[in-house]
Amino acid sequence: MTLEFARELAAASGAVLKKYFGKLTNIQSKSTSCDLVTEADKESERVIIQMIKDAYPTHQILSEEAGLSDKKEAESLWIIDPLDGTTNYTHQYPWAAVSIALFHQGEPILAIVYNPMTEELFEAEKGKGAKLNNQTIQVSQTKTLEESLLATGFAYDRMHIEENNYREFSYLTNKSHGVRRAGAASLDLAYVAAGRLDGYWERGLAPWDTAAGLLLVRESGGTVTSYENTPFDIYSGRILSSNGIIHESLHKALMEATQIKNL
Repeated sequence: MTLEFARELAAASGAVLKKYFGKLTNIQSKSTSCDLVTEADKESERVIIQMIKDAYPTHQILSEEAGLSDKKEAESLWIIDPLDGTTNYTHQYPWAAVSIALFHQGEPILAIVYNPMTEELFEAEKGKGAKLNNQTIQVSQTKTLEESLLATGFAYDRMHIEENNYREFSYLTNKSHGVRRAGAASLDLAYVAAGRLDGYWERGLAPWDTAAGLLLVRESGGTVTSYENTPFDIYSGRILSSNGIIHESLHKALMEATQIKNL
């Protein structure tokens, strides 16, 4: 269970994503018209799953398209998003990544987020820090919410429910230097880890959206919690992350935003 093996997974997946970038022929919808899957997602996933099965046949795998590989519990679980940011990818907007995390006894111990279009590879190992292209990274030192640059996203069901993050987006935009919405949770979290963003929140997420980014932020000195500022659960679908310094004020503002009726 080495970081080197995780890098090999990312490289193999990245090669698939590069191959199909700008050359897709099969784009399909899943839950909604903006929830997409392509031949790149599927082939990337097949490559990763096969490599893990060959190397670690007793490990479980949870991935976006294939689901859970084995219903029997195992101490080690790989959580994979073979292409995070599929909508961006289909439009040749190069904000997309493969996200790979290894959990042992319920805790993340390895993480990689790799954008093959920009050749940026974020990695972390529990207790050993986080890196970008082999250079150590740390969260920002931004001291106030007003000085911060934030990120968020909108779930696929945003058009059909009241809890759609629109109020939070508008409110936090006016409380900070700005809020970016780029469309790939794993990269948003990696950017918090690298100090490029000061905070990030989102709802409607799946475990594979946050599993790798969780460890990246932790290992770079940041904080990851629930919206309510309680311990984060990757299965909850809601995440709040920051450089740690602004976490309390970001949490407070987010809670204030949820109470607003009209903006």
